[in-house]
Amino acid sequence: MFRCRVAAAAAGGLARALRPLSPAPRGRAAAVLQCHHLRCPSRSLTSSGVPGKAGSNLLLYLIVGGTVTGTGVYVYRTLKENKERFTSRVTTITTRSQDNESSPSGTDAASQGTAAPGARPEVPSHVPFLLIGGGTAAFAAARSIRARDPGARVLIVSEDPALPYMRPPLSKELWFSDDPNVTETLRFKQWNGKERSIYFQPPSFYVPVRDLPFVENGGVAVLCGKKVVHMDVRGNMVKLSDGTQISYDKCLIATGGSPRNLPAIERAGKDVQQRLTLFRKIEDFKSLEKISREVKSITIIGGGFLGSELACALGRRARTRGLEVIQLFPENGNMGKVLPEYLSNWTTEKVRREGVNVMPNAVVKSVSVCGGRLMIKLKDGRKVETDHIVAAVGLEPNVELAKSAGLEVDSDFGGFRVNAELQARSNIWVAGDAACFYDIKLGRRRVEHHDHAVVSGRLAGENMTGAAKPYWHQSMFWSDLGPNVGYEAIGLVDSSLPTVGVFAKATAKDTPRSATEQSGTGIRSESETEAEASEVHISPSFSPTPQVPKQGEDYGKGVIFYLRDKVVVGIVLWNIFNRMPIARKIIKDGEEHDDLNEVAKLFNIHED
Repeated sequence: MFRCRVAAAAAGGLARALRPLSPAPRGRAAAVLQCHHLRCPSRSLTSSGVPGKAGSNLLLYLIVGGTVTGTGVYVYRTLKENKERFTSRVTTITTRSQDNESSPSGTDAASQGTAAPGARPEVPSHVPFLLIGGGTAAFAAARSIRARDPGARVLIVSEDPALPYMRPPLSKELWFSDDPNVTETLRFKQWNGKERSIYFQPPSFYVPVRDLPFVENGGVAVLCGKKVVHMDVRGNMVKLSDGTQISYDKCLIATGGSPRNLPAIERAGKDVQQRLTLFRKIEDFKSLEKISREVKSITIIGGGFLGSELACALGRRARTRGLEVIQLFPENGNMGKVLPEYLSNWTTEKVRREGVNVMPNAVVKSVSVCGGRLMIKLKDGRKVETDHIVAAVGLEPNVELAKSAGLEVDSDFGGFRVNAELQARSNIWVAGDAACFYDIKLGRRRVEHHDHAVVSGRLAGENMTGAAKPYWHQSMFWSDLGPNVGYEAIGLVDSSLPTVGVFAKATAKDTPRSATEQSGTGIRSESETEAEASEVHISPSFSPTPQVPKQGEDYGKGVIFYLRDKVVVGIVLWNIFNRMPIARKIIKDGEEHDDLNEVAKLFNIHED
């Protein structure tokens, strides 16, 4: 039988208090106290007393009965009040849930986009995928994320005021455009004659930043002109230059790099700085294009890829507009750090034929303003007068976030050190120029080329959506000295390494113009980024070992092999295009070859 403890305790206490008034029992009392409001009693309240004492027993019954009744009333009221409070609490919770479902932050509103635009913040406080940097690597990652997760919401935070665009045409095709409004349209004709925009996608491709959390099926938004200045890795939070904070689930660092300057120019005054271009962005192209129409002389400092491409591009204007173009660098010839000496010398003569005054073995000592012009003094005593300077002396990876984020920077190559999956932390990836990765064939590296930005960005995006794939790709790069001379390269191409070159006579098909006609794109890596030959078979031969070409020979087309411990670690394809899968396979195999002349035949260099 279920008994009310409260009632029993009260009755027991009262019975003990009244015990002196009751006669001593003759035997064991058989009394059961039950709470009537819970269950009907199975028997009456009885008590065996001494005969003749009925009045005393009656008084006891009345007192106990009154106590039990009062206790029952108390218990009933308490349970009733608890029930009312419980009902009220449930009603409140239900009401709040319904309010949340009808608010803009609810799931239905987010999917239907019904939130009032005026109530949305300009920048969302949280995004699932945050990409820091608005270059090629970031765009490739965004596209990859959306390909694997069509509903993903991706925010790109870019310091650049422009939407993501490709950089190679800034020093190549744009300069050969006949459109007088090219600086505004930023459209150009590829070497194959087809026209395209420098931007990866038009503005309509992107979602407005404030609408990103609400649009159906997600999208990609770009927050332009903003810089991430602080990164809280533990809190999954970044802070922008204007104080805005954004939390994230997964983050990609694709901050790229900034063009280096010369110490001699940095020490110069503001008058010199105002006549200097550090070429990197769209605004730099627009500015330099305008300057080239207004001044009489431009000097390019640097003999690498960028410096030589700009020299050839501006040299074309030297012939048509009377512009003086000077190129100076400390090496013996153009691309002297990459090409073997004989090919570097030939390239230098090629640039000179484009109308450029090339000055090798030139080290800048100081720069000043004299008589309204810039005076460049070289360490060997030579002096160069000019109106404007373009410094093209390399790139410095942007790793400022490493300090606040506690990320490791490589002391030898620069850039954020990442693992095989391009991870710096469990939910942080790095791609592009700022990534220092481990190459399973060539060791730790940092690469500053378009193809690497595309592939590493794409892989980082896949891994951010759970792919967990390692970076094994051998990225390629290319450089064009106008529409008729160009080369593609892969691996370690360092002129300090032993090289073997195999050359043949070129045909009309062996030009960058022809290469783009075959591939259908001016960005050649787009057609062969992931390609790799399935098999490379070298036939045995008794051909003599290739000899270094004689000075002054016309190098129509050829293959240059770069060796380390007798193994091919780098390849330059000179005026040979769309053969990169074969070169990639040779480097991946990492085998010694007794006769590189036979290896060169794999590239069909003797085809007419």
